Amino acid sequence: MTLTAGLFARTRPLASAPDLVAVCEDADALFVSNGIGLVGIGIAARIPVPRGAQRNAGASVSAALGTIEVSDSVVLPGTGAVGFGAFPFDSELDGELLIPRIVIGCGPDGTAWITTIALPGDEPSESELTAILNRADRAGTGFARDAGLHASSDSPSSFDIRPLRDPDDWCNAVAEATDRLRSGNAQKVVLARGIEIVTDQTVRPSEVLSHLRRSFPGSHLFSVDGFVGASPELLVERSGQSVRAHPMAGTAPRSGDPETDARLAESLLTSKNTRDEHRHTIDMVHDTLLPWCSYLDEEAEPSIVAVANVQHLSTRLEGQLSDPVASVLDLVGALHPTPAVGGMPRDAALKLIAELEGLDRGRFAGPVGWVDAEGNGTWAVGIRSAQIDGTRTRIYAGVGVVADSQPEQELAETRAKLQTMLGAIIRP
Repeated sequence: MTLTAGLFARTRPLASAPDLVAVCEDADALFVSNGIGLVGIGIAARIPVPRGAQRNAGASVSAALGTIEVSDSVVLPGTGAVGFGAFPFDSELDGELLIPRIVIGCGPDGTAWITTIALPGDEPSESELTAILNRADRAGTGFARDAGLHASSDSPSSFDIRPLRDPDDWCNAVAEATDRLRSGNAQKVVLARGIEIVTDQTVRPSEVLSHLRRSFPGSHLFSVDGFVGASPELLVERSGQSVRAHPMAGTAPRSGDPETDARLAESLLTSKNTRDEHRHTIDMVHDTLLPWCSYLDEEAEPSIVAVANVQHLSTRLEGQLSDPVASVLDLVGALHPTPAVGGMPRDAALKLIAELEGLDRGRFAGPVGWVDAEGNGTWAVGIRSAQIDGTRTRIYAGVGVVADSQPEQELAETRAKLQTMLGAIIRP
């Protein structure tokens, strides 16, 4: 008997699209970008996701979701049976999908819907659904909304911050990595470092999401089992036969001064080393997706994505999948980890990470997103994220190390990236 046996999913349209971030409470699941996406409330089931080579994650999940009987009057990607996931960075570790009891969705054309997933006779009542939808109307917008949602007495007021690895020791690891790279072990390796924040009160995921939305309105906001963030990087999206990706590689700081930021952006666009690093990532994503596609296009030139205190070099790809159309989970499995979060060549870089990083990344830089029974879904790279466990929160940042990297410069880049999430957690 499967974990989803006997469940029934009912999807019906909503008259208007609610504010999904406002609907999302601390224990709920969320994946939203620019108001488009899904929020999941409650848990109907959890299903394992096999990962690693030849594990057929797409077929396994489609079979599990396919046992859920569906009544769907909307019939769009994200309707019917849906699961949310945040997978470990280590692709040899299996993942898990959370099947919510209630899903509220908003599509790119403004269509909104609500889905209930439950055993017959145990469906949510209309009064429960109304109360959930009314969450979006309880407290205005912007700062006024956040003040109404989160009382100051509920927020942490003291913070103890410690690195998970001594910064000097981490710099020594970067220096060792550059020696290995010059010896030909790999072309690039991404090394991450982390910090732990201990607070006097529980950190609330919904409060962090509110802050991240204000700071990064165009990013992919997510919250799954305490893994919360605002990723700028789309790993892959499948909608019917359409496929999209938006990889990023190459980072420069932002100063707050427009002229200085423009010069820094121009340095990203004109730096041969940065362009080469970026090209390697784009080529990997393109070459990985192409066998699944009847065609695949990419932007002729990379562009700058500016977010808070850093800016990234990015290139969009879009194409059409061939029949039989691959599940988004199979595309996720093929793409992860990209050179932007692992390095290149992949196997050699991952070996260096295991030897030198000295860190359990958990779900940092792993895939996070959603999938439906048809194999549609949207998955981001789980960067600019935090793992929240009550009064303990861990955040991570990674940098791409190449043969001529300078450890102190790489350390400075991790500090700039860590500051992004620190600002969402530490709010005196």
